[in-house]
Amino acid sequence: MELVEADEGDLDALVDRWYDLATAMEEYSPLNEIRYADAAAVPDDGFRAHLDDPSVTDYLVVVDGETAGFVTVETGTRPSRERGRYLDIVNLEVDEEHRDRGYGTAVVERVAAMAREADRDYLTVSCEWENEGARRFYRDAGFEPKQVTYARSLE
Repeated sequence: MELVEADEGDLDALVDRWYDLATAMEEYSPLNEIRYADAAAVPDDGFRAHLDDPSVTDYLVVVDGETAGFVTVETGTRPSRERGRYLDIVNLEVDEEHRDRGYGTAVVERVAAMAREADRDYLTVSCEWENEGARRFYRDAGFEPKQVTYARSLE
């Protein structure tokens, strides 16, 4: 398994995989409802913006020369903290046919190595509160609960 930095030629692959991830999150909250009927309707401008943002990088998860998922990471700093340099896993998706083979764990370990190489102090990741599978995966990968994010609909 390797992580290959995505470029403009990978936008369709990123959007398709993001759509799969995003629609899977719809069941956890009405705030996760996707406005697009299918991946082809999703504009690629969000991922295109990542290409120009030095704090965000998208990687394709490649297994034996085949794309098997993606991960988006974002660097950040909390200057008031002694240990304030972090790398956030924004998105992590492994295609269904490649799941349960250790690739998600391998991605997290590779991202952790990248964070150490970039002199980051820690990794962060968020997932839906009701998504027990994701919560278990991240706990098993060594993440500990640190804070809770609340959301409130304004409708």
